Amino acid sequence: MSFNSFGKLFRITSFGESHGPLIGVVIDGCPSGIKLSEKEIQKELNKRKPGQSRLVSLRKEEDKAKIASGVFQGKTTGHPIALIIENKDIQGQKYEKIKDLFRPGHADYTYSLKYGLRDYFGGGRSSARETAARVAAGAIAKKILSKNKIKIIGSVIQIGNIKAEIFDEKEIQKNLVFCADKRAAKKMEKLIDETRREGDSIGGIIEVKVKNPVAGLGNPVYEKLSSQLGNAILSINAVKGIEFGKGFELASMKGSESNDQLSAKGFKSNNMGGILGGISSGQEIVFRAVVKPASSILKEQETISVKGRKAKIKVEGRHDPCIAIRAVPVLEAMTAIVLADNLIQLKGYEKLNEKFKGKKIK
Repeated sequence: MSFNSFGKLFRITSFGESHGPLIGVVIDGCPSGIKLSEKEIQKELNKRKPGQSRLVSLRKEEDKAKIASGVFQGKTTGHPIALIIENKDIQGQKYEKIKDLFRPGHADYTYSLKYGLRDYFGGGRSSARETAARVAAGAIAKKILSKNKIKIIGSVIQIGNIKAEIFDEKEIQKNLVFCADKRAAKKMEKLIDETRREGDSIGGIIEVKVKNPVAGLGNPVYEKLSSQLGNAILSINAVKGIEFGKGFELASMKGSESNDQLSAKGFKSNNMGGILGGISSGQEIVFRAVVKPASSILKEQETISVKGRKAKIKVEGRHDPCIAIRAVPVLEAMTAIVLADNLIQLKGYEKLNEKFKGKKIK
């Protein structure tokens, strides 16, 4: 299986399976001299780890990241950084009874078609367990961005039909659903509780805002910042769509309404979400992603066996009734990785331009 790496100059490669001994990530291209500790990485991982509340998977994982290389005396060396996270609460035996059945909505069927075999212990490599590695790498990317005062804020703006009406950043870390609307958060929590008791799951929408982004991030044509973010976000388990700025609402607008007009003081609106021509404009970058309901549910569903025979299946185990909650730090991490990669590229262009400024290139 290839394609386990992401990024150009700031590049990550994750490894490990859901119920294997460990998962991890190698980060290549991180600049040297950045202060980095396991405690800082842990702060991000704590937002994603399971077993923290009644609304998420009850799997008990400490998700403690260990720095195995690339850091000396508390600072990055410029060499590959390896992070390792041990899997502690492994219960692969629960999957034995359904090992010959394809779980609806999962990658079981397609992995079997493509590779001829699959890791049926929680989906192996296709499991959302892999996203812990992304969050760990994202913690490092956030350190790079913070040196340029770039801040990423993710929040749940919708679960089921319940929508957040206001945005109060201080509220995001105060409730169980990472919602910036206190009143909506309580309704969301209640809906998830009800859905879990029914043995079902529910979807949601996450909004990501990038404060103080540097202008000039992204490249023309095939490497637009929006296409890179789209690639990063859509690579996350259960994410099925993404929109920037006004997104699909633009279909009902006229150009005179949607264009972000300019004045001597700057832009008069931000309908495009801070990206023009695939390059960041310096405005706040805004996008939203929809997260589907978790595929693993206790309700009986129809499926087939590996031999193609009709069957019924109930997926037991410790699963999230609403994936959108724990997906928030994952979206933040992948956003940080894309922006850090582009920031490093931009810094390189600036140095090159400065070097040849006023000189003729022979």
